[in-house]
Amino acid sequence: MSYGSISQEAHSALAIAMNRLGGKSNTGEGGEDASRSLIMPNGDTMRSAIKQVASGRFGVTSNYLAGTDELQIKMAQGAKPGEGGELPGHKVSESIAKTRHSTAGVGLISPPPHHDIYSIKDLKQLIYDLKCSNPRVQVSVKLVSEVGVGIVASGVAKAKADHILISGHDGGTGASRWSGIKYAGLPWELGLAETHQTLVLNNLRGRVCLQTDGQIRTGRDVAIAALLGAEEFGFATTPLIAMGCIMMRRCHQNTCPVGVATQDPVLRAKFTGQPEHVINFFYYVAEELRTHMAKLGFRTLNEMVGRTDLLKVDETLRNPKTVNIDLSAVLKPAWKMRPGVATFKTKQQDHKMYTRLDNKFIDEAEPALAKGLPVRIKADVKNTDRALGTSLANRVSKAYGEQGLERDIIHVDLRGSAGQSLGAFLAPGITLELEGDANDYVGKGLSGGRLIVYPPRSSPFKAEENVIVGNVCLYGATSGKAFFRGIAAERFAVRNSGVIAVVEGVGDHGCEYMTGGRVVVLGSTGRNFAAGMSGGIAYVLDMARDFKNKVNSEMVELGTVNDPSEIAELRGMIEDHRHFTKSEQAVRILRNFNEFLPRFVRVMPLDYKAVLEAGAKAAIQSDPHKNMPGFDIKGDAFNPAEDKANTNVNDQVEIPSATLGHSEPPVVDLEDSMLDAESAKKIVEKLDKTKGFMKYKRLNENYRNPKSRTYPLCKENLLTEI
Repeated sequence: MSYGSISQEAHSALAIAMNRLGGKSNTGEGGEDASRSLIMPNGDTMRSAIKQVASGRFGVTSNYLAGTDELQIKMAQGAKPGEGGELPGHKVSESIAKTRHSTAGVGLISPPPHHDIYSIKDLKQLIYDLKCSNPRVQVSVKLVSEVGVGIVASGVAKAKADHILISGHDGGTGASRWSGIKYAGLPWELGLAETHQTLVLNNLRGRVCLQTDGQIRTGRDVAIAALLGAEEFGFATTPLIAMGCIMMRRCHQNTCPVGVATQDPVLRAKFTGQPEHVINFFYYVAEELRTHMAKLGFRTLNEMVGRTDLLKVDETLRNPKTVNIDLSAVLKPAWKMRPGVATFKTKQQDHKMYTRLDNKFIDEAEPALAKGLPVRIKADVKNTDRALGTSLANRVSKAYGEQGLERDIIHVDLRGSAGQSLGAFLAPGITLELEGDANDYVGKGLSGGRLIVYPPRSSPFKAEENVIVGNVCLYGATSGKAFFRGIAAERFAVRNSGVIAVVEGVGDHGCEYMTGGRVVVLGSTGRNFAAGMSGGIAYVLDMARDFKNKVNSEMVELGTVNDPSEIAELRGMIEDHRHFTKSEQAVRILRNFNEFLPRFVRVMPLDYKAVLEAGAKAAIQSDPHKNMPGFDIKGDAFNPAEDKANTNVNDQVEIPSATLGHSEPPVVDLEDSMLDAESAKKIVEKLDKTKGFMKYKRLNENYRNPKSRTYPLCKENLLTEI
């Protein structure tokens, strides 16, 4: 349950209640404001103990990862496995946009897959990245109950996850579409039993903690889940009901009448839930569980885990539909399948954090961490050095919070071929400069730091014609700068929400689902560029004049760079690229900038443009004496520690006066205004198939009288038809 899907009041009340109880609340995939970690005057805190990392990576920064007890990788949702998510633009308020590092009023899309996970090895890398971002946390992986989930869970345990969640087909909140709740996934009981048995058979159960959720409501449900193999239990719908939810099933329409699942200030004011309501509910659940434990003769929950021999089928509930159902496989005790093997978590995973090169960085950066003094570090790297700079960023976030250090206080010079996830979740004040090349996931979750990658100075090849960094660079990045002298592989800047990046070419699916920031491509692109892009701006140098065929124009429009402020912004980014990487491509462009400028294509998302224009009109109405041609609209939020000197250069877009000026309607002859059939078809509204019910209201069909919709097949009617 993310902040955005439910209101701030409901989300914070749940967090306060769970912190009082000693339990854990989950942020959901919408991020969490850093101010919620502060201690309230009465000793409470609104901090969520579990921070979720989903496919959208909303709000996932170094500071976000540093302030948690558990990090959960959300592979899928129980009620809609295999689907992404979408937060409609009308629910994206200023506060939500700030938390998710996006633009208010612009819809947000969660991709169906994690774009940095295409195999179990990729998942292992993400687990390692998150462990490096906060070595003290437990890393959890959320899976969906389905056939074969036990084998998947075994792979997750071998990938060194500390915790596995099996989510049932009902989902946690009950807020998903009814088609997903009714037809997708399996009950948590089936997935939990299969997972527990498979982990025991492979002697992996002792490495991981097993949790389940999906409409668990009572102490009896908790007891059954424990007997089937779970050690932890997730609740969602029932705590919301305890706080006032009346199950209107209008969560996606922003019209929740009790203020639980809405961002409307008027409706939010009607929220009456209190943390005490949730606390009382869980006390009663615990009391009911204690009663069942006493009846079964257990003193601790660990004694109950996996004791399926104490469960039996209630034969009185048999009916013609269930007479052939055999539950013996579900109720088979796992501890009998492989005697002597642990049936609950008994040991911690070994991530070998003590072997990391980052430990050297942390030691040498002590003056900066302790006193904020500038330091310069040099090191040679090889491709087994993964997630370089991530643990150092954790120390910076722990010491200095979200603002981090001043720009370039810690400068790390690297030489060689870096492994995966170079500069992942890099915090403000850290610069990683690599002379060489890097593997996949460079700058993943970049959080205010600066990345510079260029080939060796002595290399004979042309950098602009060769790949310098791998796939999925800058995935989920929120702020900072990145300069790559060379080509980036596929899925560059997916879900970028604030980074300024310059690269000399990209592969397929560049800038997919991007919501903010600026991307400059000084070369060719692959296909499907800007698919799902709803924010930020991309500038692409189209020398071959074929970019139009490669871009996904469903949500963006293409144009030229004509505005003086945009021209200055573009030139400034290219000059920075030349300064940091000594790029020959940048030198050529700057030397003949006026000749190259017409070949740049500006990629502007339609929703983002509409929000900027609406803001411009509102500002003009409030201040009609404003100088129109020079009026700037702030588009994205960049890190203040990174861009103090030029705040108004990198994050502002000027709206040309031509788009806002008044023009007389043209006079059209009456005969010319008549449309033929072909022209009429072209102006018919095209339905948006991707947004579905979030964009279009459902039509209510009136119930018809049975007599009016039945046709009696009498002899007279048959003769009449003949």
